[in-house]
Amino acid sequence: SRALQLVRRFPGIRGKGRRNIRQRGGARGGRALALLIHEARRFQLAGLARRGRRLLEPVGRDVRPTADQGKEAMFNIIQFDVEGRKVLDLFAGTGQLGIEALSRGAAECLFVDSARDSVRLVQENRRCGLAARVLQCDALGILKSGEKFDLIFLDPPYGSGLEAKAIETVKEFDILSRGGIMVVETRPETALPVLPPEYGTTKTYRYGKIKLTVITRGNN
Repeated sequence: SRALQLVRRFPGIRGKGRRNIRQRGGARGGRALALLIHEARRFQLAGLARRGRRLLEPVGRDVRPTADQGKEAMFNIIQFDVEGRKVLDLFAGTGQLGIEALSRGAAECLFVDSARDSVRLVQENRRCGLAARVLQCDALGILKSGEKFDLIFLDPPYGSGLEAKAIETVKEFDILSRGGIMVVETRPETALPVLPPEYGTTKTYRYGKIKLTVITRGNN
């Protein structure tokens, strides 16, 4: 059965799903199969120091993790600008972007999301052994704290308009450090606010149905 195939393919699968499949002979374990598929859909971060460690993904549609292609492209773009940085993963979702940054040598990361389920996911996922702070609060509100960051990830729900509000708030409260980088993931058709000259270069990259905008602040 498909369930037994998943067990063989992903030997790390454990717990209720695997027990139910054994008890029901593998053929009739519909709920167990769903649990196993959820487990099998855990993706592994390429940069994690602990090999074999996977992140939990959401079961529903309220959280939209960055697609593997987009995440890989994103970190290829900023690969030399991660180590030693203080990171903000806003609208954190599963926390995959911040955790990937930590695994690549970022000094610290603050994960922020307003959704309780997302915060729980981040708290579970950071058990990979990476030090981090996790806050459940209004994402735009935390930008008004005045705390500065060297690398900011903005990946709000598509169509919410929150990316534009977040960029404006970052500018207003001056929380992106000089020489810092802000990475924004949106749909290709989404327009972003024009930033003042001190924010230096803005580059856009398209990967299928997503657009990555990389904003680099000047050192002046």
